[in-house]
Amino acid sequence: MGNSRKVLITGGRGYVGGRLAQYLTRATLAQPVLGSRQLRPSPDWLPAAAVAAMDWHSSESLRRVCTGIDAVVHLAGMNAQDCVSDPVGALEFNGLATARLLRAAIAAGVHRFVYISTAHVYASPLLGTISEASATTSLHPYATSHRAGEDVVLYAHQRAEIDGVALRVSNSFGPPAHAGANCWMLLVNDLCRQAVTTRSMVLRSAGTQHRDFVPLTDLCRAIAHMVELPRSALGDGLYNVGGRWAPTIIKMAQRIADCCAELYGFRPGISRPEPVSHESSAELDYRIDKLLQTGFVPTADVNSEIRATLQFCRHLT
Repeated sequence: MGNSRKVLITGGRGYVGGRLAQYLTRATLAQPVLGSRQLRPSPDWLPAAAVAAMDWHSSESLRRVCTGIDAVVHLAGMNAQDCVSDPVGALEFNGLATARLLRAAIAAGVHRFVYISTAHVYASPLLGTISEASATTSLHPYATSHRAGEDVVLYAHQRAEIDGVALRVSNSFGPPAHAGANCWMLLVNDLCRQAVTTRSMVLRSAGTQHRDFVPLTDLCRAIAHMVELPRSALGDGLYNVGGRWAPTIIKMAQRIADCCAELYGFRPGISRPEPVSHESSAELDYRIDKLLQTGFVPTADVNSEIRATLQFCRHLT
């Protein structure tokens, strides 16, 4: 896909959307169109980007926005906390609004629709070996509403109405495109900000749980890869996206402390509750074999992404 192609990114001003738009622009892969609830000027962090106002309740508005678009990357959605407080709204937006946008994209002749889902559809917490063939057992509204979104996309793909892709993403981390991005509830980003602003990191648990972490640089590359991949290579359209690395939370905190010491000459302290006997530290192997078999090669360095996040946080202070 060349830079004459247009990619609509819903949630384009958000955490992943902003970085993805920057990546597509810098790599001259496509012209990003940032979907927004309100028509706003192009952002100062990507002045070349176009902005499109989207009325999520109007199929006609969504069809107009999709007209002339080659691919849609659907990132807009309710976060986990909001899904708990409003499970009906979660299903309406993550599920029904996704279906409405998908139908509009098909009507407008869009070739590909990439839906960004979550690894948490499988279970909470994630334990053991998890592949796309693993059962999705989580009943959390964040998980079930994303499953609803996945299903409508993969059904349309199965029917050859559009090239539909659903990406189940693990825990991403890295600096946002701009300071207003809502990303500071993410574990690594939160710890980086704590390290820079307070010279300490406070964990809410003993940190013995394993989590799969994917640098945001590689997540953006993986999304772009799936936008460009030939239809013949898409298979059933369902892919895990992770980092092939699932340390314990305490080990990740220690790595952040190491990077902080390297950058700024001080090592933040780490405070955490003491482990208790029933706490699990079961291994996690979040498999991305299907993604790798399409030719995607992860290249991002974990420490580089951590350092970039620390530097971003330093500029905020």
